[in-house]
Amino acid sequence: MQAETTPIATPTPVSEPPKAPRRRLTLKREDLLSKKDLKTLRDPLDDTNPVTVQVLGICSALAVTVQMKPALIMALGVTFVTAFSNLIISAIRNSIPNRIRIIVQLIVVAMLVTIVDQLLKAYMFDISRKLSVFVGLIITNCIVMGRLEAFALAQRPWPAFLDGIGNGVGYGIILVAVAFFRELLGAGTLFGYKVVPQFLYDMGYVNNGLMVLPPAALFLIGIFIWWQRSRNRKLINVS
Repeated sequence: MQAETTPIATPTPVSEPPKAPRRRLTLKREDLLSKKDLKTLRDPLDDTNPVTVQVLGICSALAVTVQMKPALIMALGVTFVTAFSNLIISAIRNSIPNRIRIIVQLIVVAMLVTIVDQLLKAYMFDISRKLSVFVGLIITNCIVMGRLEAFALAQRPWPAFLDGIGNGVGYGIILVAVAFFRELLGAGTLFGYKVVPQFLYDMGYVNNGLMVLPPAALFLIGIFIWWQRSRNRKLINVS
């Protein structure tokens, strides 16, 4: 008799669950620049300008605005320091003991100012000599320290970075505008290049010597403040 063979059951293949489609991590423009972020970036250019509204950074506005080039370099330096000090302090804000926060802020700002100072000495030595001690005094600039205290310590890094850029650019606009009129009217040049035609001098035109003196910067800033508040009435009672 032949033994009966039982057929071996073949295992049924288990169907794998369908894989979920991979999502690409894309950053939309709204993620980086929301309406609130744009307001943070734009307000210091006009409504909360650090010079004409908050009346900060006046000392450097008097000292480095005789010519356009030093004023522009100073504006870029302050913007760099303000933006990155805001970013760094905001990133570590939860780790800073309240009692030593000013010391930590000064250390961060001093580090960034040293970077700016060394870069100027390495690549723009003439400008570094013209700016003299005022690059180092960025450490105590009211705009830089004020934004760290008022904004960076309470906000996330990205808005703090935008706030630093906005305040630096707002400061720089006033600095360059003051330097434009002082160099043009005081020396007849822009960025060191002569722009007033010689025939005007032959006809009796004379450069305004007052424009190369520090009081001229105060007069010009006062005119900017008057123009801004006459255009934007809500700033009249802001001090």
